[in-house]
Amino acid sequence: MKRSRSRGYRIALFSVVVAALLVATGCTDFSEQDKQSRAGTFSSEPKLVPAPASTPPPQVETESPPPPGPCVDPDPNVITTCLASTGDLAPGDIQGNSTVVAERTTGKIITAKRYSEHKVVASFDVDGSGDGGLIAFAKSPTYGQDQLIYALITTPSDNRVVRVAPGDVAKPILVGIPKGPTGNMGAMFFNSPNELIVATGNTGNAAAARDPGSLAGKLLSITSLTSGSNARPKVLASGLGSNVSLCPSATTSNLYLADQTATEDRLSAVSKSGLKPLWTWPDKPQIAGCATANNAIFVTTTRTKHIEALKEPSAANPSVQKPTVILRNQYGALGRITSLPNGLLQFATVNKQYGKAVSTDDRVVKFMAPATPPDSRD
Repeated sequence: MKRSRSRGYRIALFSVVVAALLVATGCTDFSEQDKQSRAGTFSSEPKLVPAPASTPPPQVETESPPPPGPCVDPDPNVITTCLASTGDLAPGDIQGNSTVVAERTTGKIITAKRYSEHKVVASFDVDGSGDGGLIAFAKSPTYGQDQLIYALITTPSDNRVVRVAPGDVAKPILVGIPKGPTGNMGAMFFNSPNELIVATGNTGNAAAARDPGSLAGKLLSITSLTSGSNARPKVLASGLGSNVSLCPSATTSNLYLADQTATEDRLSAVSKSGLKPLWTWPDKPQIAGCATANNAIFVTTTRTKHIEALKEPSAANPSVQKPTVILRNQYGALGRITSLPNGLLQFATVNKQYGKAVSTDDRVVKFMAPATPPDSRD
């Protein structure tokens, strides 16, 4: 699957616009949202302020002093602390010193850096029970003009894809994705300006994931991004498990997918014929996220509390060797992970949901990936 924009470009663009994010957009009323699902266009775009005639000299950013209280983590790699149980996350700047993270259970998208306050970018009313809530998010490819944020969320009746603009209510793009007590976690990213890729969990029902009539356990291509259209998306792959994560390759056109099934956890490559398994974990460490950097694929685990690395397959070396553990039991139960072009990884903890929480949980942490893909060890 080819992507029209490189991952590095998307991250750079995201870093530029994060600085302009609003402090809050207000909570979403889904009864009002569904009434307005065909309300048409969003409010008019904000007027751009002309750039100054001369560019001031760059300012050197210094770290704020630590605030008082229990939310101060002495670990310098910890970007932010005292989050509610987390969902998706993305880098907040090109260096990786700030982050944008979803609080799954509160429905808030937060931007923060070390010792800074949490700034709310957007907020949704969600059903955060089980593993549902604010699951995933992606900014519009033209965010600088439209300021739209797309999200995969759980409501009292379903899982759905919505979009929201500042000062507006969230409006549905695709509704009717099944929800369950577990197996709701999915992922999303823009493959091109007009194609949103969405992975949905199987809601604990493997039969639904195989059922062509169900949107559960599917990899979907959504090209109708108009609010209220609810057009049937194209199904790219079926049979997905739970806690599905996506990681487009930083150096190739490959797309990788990690999920959990009843018998094993697995990492797959997405092909035209569906999923091509690359590696499986019969011991089920609870793979929670994946990211690519430095020609390697990195996965986080919740039960075993690892980051594991695998060499990315290539035409010359299509096979995948045994994963290498590069981070072991240092931050507790790990959730989603993302990467930057400089090789830095950011990951979120999920100790409030699955681990033993400490006073600073949940956290987002930065970690430098190995400069070269690691060799497997026994």
